[in-house]
Amino acid sequence: MCGIMGYAGGKRAAEIIIEGLSRQEYRGYDSAGIALRCEDEIVSAKIVGRVSELARKVKELPKKCAESTSGIGHTRWATHGGVTETNAHPHESADGSVVLVHNGIVENSREIKSRLESEGVKFITQTDTEAACQLLAALYKKTRGDALESMKTLTAELRGAFALVILFRDRPGEIWCARRGSPLVAARDGSACYCASDPTALLAYTRDLFFLEEGEMARLSPEQCEFFGFGGEKKRKKTIRLNWDSVMADKGRHDHFMRKEIGEQPDVLRLTIDTHTILAEVAMDKSLALPPGLMKRVRRVQLVACGTSNYAALVARDIMESFDNSLDVSAEIASEYRYRNVAGGDDTLAVFVSQSGETADTLAAARIARARGTHCVAVTNVRGSTLDREIDRAVLSLAGPEVGVAATKTFMGQISILAMLSMALLKDRGTLSAGDEARLIGGLRSIPALQQSIIERENEIKTLAEKYAGSGGFFFIGRRECVPLTMEGALKLKEIAYLPSEAYAAGEMKHGPIAMLDEKLTVVALVPDTDLREKTLSNVEECRARNAPILLLVSEGDEAARAHATDIFFVPRTEPELFPFVAVIPLQLFAYHVARALGRDIDMPRNLAKSVTVE
Repeated sequence: MCGIMGYAGGKRAAEIIIEGLSRQEYRGYDSAGIALRCEDEIVSAKIVGRVSELARKVKELPKKCAESTSGIGHTRWATHGGVTETNAHPHESADGSVVLVHNGIVENSREIKSRLESEGVKFITQTDTEAACQLLAALYKKTRGDALESMKTLTAELRGAFALVILFRDRPGEIWCARRGSPLVAARDGSACYCASDPTALLAYTRDLFFLEEGEMARLSPEQCEFFGFGGEKKRKKTIRLNWDSVMADKGRHDHFMRKEIGEQPDVLRLTIDTHTILAEVAMDKSLALPPGLMKRVRRVQLVACGTSNYAALVARDIMESFDNSLDVSAEIASEYRYRNVAGGDDTLAVFVSQSGETADTLAAARIARARGTHCVAVTNVRGSTLDREIDRAVLSLAGPEVGVAATKTFMGQISILAMLSMALLKDRGTLSAGDEARLIGGLRSIPALQQSIIERENEIKTLAEKYAGSGGFFFIGRRECVPLTMEGALKLKEIAYLPSEAYAAGEMKHGPIAMLDEKLTVVALVPDTDLREKTLSNVEECRARNAPILLLVSEGDEAARAHATDIFFVPRTEPELFPFVAVIPLQLFAYHVARALGRDIDMPRNLAKSVTVE
């Protein structure tokens, strides 16, 4: 959540910080602020609203601020304290010596505040962040201006997760940073240093980035980027190069990033196939480097993730189960996995899936699994992220930067990588035949063209979306390989259209949900032409008998299905296990056009953040 941007160099800081915050808007926020070193003082501006409004307010600052060459900025997603200008970051200490922005939660903020208030310090906000700011000011005074010593004590006293970026009034040209739990990345370009919550904010300057580790601090200045441990010891860090560029984080000719990213999915799948196959064989040995014979010993595979990543894990679970019923495969919600007594150890392989590689619950779950001796693999979209660095075997999904809050192309990247991973593991166990391997890879190679054919029929989906945008709610139903898609389809409508949307295995409708059906609740049913077609259509008929409008997604050529539908959309045929790769495209476009019809803020839906970095 929250976006941080810092700059220390020779150019106009305000412009760079505003641009950096704009590139992180998708993380979700309700207010924004900036602090600039203007000659011998630090001047702040804060607003409730968008970064564009902050940019206008910055122009009203004293003229000397336009020439400022260092500063910090922040977009806040409220956790402690209401959405007000006072609670917006940056925060300034009572004595004016420290200005600070923060991403995360200071868990012991109340006791810090109580202690400082007893010493006469006056607090003006309702936030946990101000406790960190006021404490640092007190420590800075106590150490007579020793920034490193003050930061050492601060990080030792704070409990919880934090990414802190700090200006000291009497240290011109310096930015101090500290990271525990919440992500922070730094970069150097010529005679300037930058820091941000997200790599996309820095791509316009460099692709060579320093990712701060757990328990690391940094001092950034025009001369250098210096790194320290929380104990004050100096650390040497190497940059990690991201194979992204700033154009990939630009929406180009499209009205929304989400629409642009939906259209990029054929390329994501094509790149994944080309990277991880040789002719008709899966080739992931270099990426995985699993111990010899491991998969023959493994009895359990746990796929652990949150949100859309969890639905991608469900797709992979179904592929694995299709070819090996001797393997116990489960898709686990990370926020539950970490609090359950889940089996682990040498006979277990856990795969942790996170788009950002910074999801707090997924990281915590991975650390628990490693402590139990479980073999771990990470699947993430961000090279250098915490998950990538902490898990020895990490496989990168090849989606590139995704700016829209609602995941689209990263879902495609995940199911593509997880399909390859599933085949590699099954092949190592000897349960995937050469014939099935060639069939699945051949099917995957054909899908990008099928996806593009759906995108070219966007107007059909737009017409359906506009027709059903006034529905009182939606039920998404399907069976087996379609169940994860029902969840993803329902989630997309919730995320960007704010409509009540539920997902059910079709056979569960009679066990309660069917009581809700009437002419105001639309049923979206996924019915591919598989062995479960007739059973699913029977469930559809039960819904139709309750007067619910029926929108069917069926295999191309299944004209007989029209008799069961109010409206129908034909999905190109593919291998049964791969149906999610084609059917997810119309579901994404449907949600997108419903949200457009309702006038929603599609790329930045209310209350949501791209990366959930706090529990």
